[in-house]
Amino acid sequence: MSKAVAVVGMCGSGKSVLCGYFKNLGWSEVYFGGVTVSQLKKQGIEVNEANERAMREGLRDKHGNGAFAILLKEEICQKLQNGNVVLDGLYSWSEYKILKELLGKDLIVLAVVTNNQIRKDRLKNRTVRPLTSEQVDSRDIAEIENSEKGGPIAKADYYVTNNGTEQELHAQFEQFMKWFNAQ
Repeated sequence: MSKAVAVVGMCGSGKSVLCGYFKNLGWSEVYFGGVTVSQLKKQGIEVNEANERAMREGLRDKHGNGAFAILLKEEICQKLQNGNVVLDGLYSWSEYKILKELLGKDLIVLAVVTNNQIRKDRLKNRTVRPLTSEQVDSRDIAEIENSEKGGPIAKADYYVTNNGTEQELHAQFEQFMKWFNAQ
């Protein structure tokens, strides 16, 4: 059976880069943040950090902290019928539990961790939706306290550290793939 790898980590840790590596291998992707952005656009609301947070939290108020797993469950299962899937943006412990119950051993959680100041520097300099240091701190606190983000990171099956170059991250990804293929 196909497997789903959920890439988890704090904002700016390198989740999107890792997800890109999976896509380069031909894996399908389910982008959890896409739900937030599509809902904002659908409602004619500007896509920015404050509106994204409000939308994420609003969806969780409506559907519970497992909102994104609930909203994406069908898409994930459909894509798994055609091969392995990378999940970009699993946030909450509730989402983790829903997907773990649904997929069991076919859900692998890959956490990417990065020193706080390195994340802040990356986020300040990124071209899409750059964030100030204060915005990063605010987002981190909101995600940890309101979105249960720490649980899936703490419970990950495999960890990579992304404090260096992209080449170093890719080398760790290759080590992960060796581990994954040996499962």
